[in-house]
Amino acid sequence: MYAKYRRSRLLGRKGSFGFPKYSFTSSNALSESESTVGQGGPAVEPFYEVRTFEAAADAVNNSDQSLVAIYYKQEVFRQRDDAKFHDQRGYLIYDKKNQMVYNSYCVPRAVCVVAEGKAGTKMTLTAPSRGIAESAYMTTNATTQAFSMTIEIGQDTFSYTQTTKLSSYGKDFSYRCSNIRTS
Repeated sequence: MYAKYRRSRLLGRKGSFGFPKYSFTSSNALSESESTVGQGGPAVEPFYEVRTFEAAADAVNNSDQSLVAIYYKQEVFRQRDDAKFHDQRGYLIYDKKNQMVYNSYCVPRAVCVVAEGKAGTKMTLTAPSRGIAESAYMTTNATTQAFSMTIEIGQDTFSYTQTTKLSSYGKDFSYRCSNIRTS
């Protein structure tokens, strides 16, 4: 597995306290679509991704909830032609009192997801019934029905597997991808 990552200091960001910015690129990851659309069988596409994590701007906490957030961006490219096929911006949010982690993100198709789960070194975050918002167009033509993500954080690794259930132009299918970053 090939992996590289860059680290740089955030300068001049109020509230950042010098929190480092981390980026990593990894390859040999797989994306699989189990679909009856097109050929009718699973399609597997090797990809590489660039993920960047940095401290989120200062947030005002409401009521008794005290949250800490990390902003992230994810760009995913096909290995065969370096074409970007996924762009995602979001926050990983930690609620220490309730031991919950939230993944709140949007993709540039007018679709946003909030998934939540118990904090730990291995955690599964799932979108609750009201955890997916999308435009009327997407609801009619390519609706997101469910989302779950399992994250594992090891001493020298960060890995995930996520599944998105979709209905695209009347055809139901699941899209699953996974990746691991090692130092």
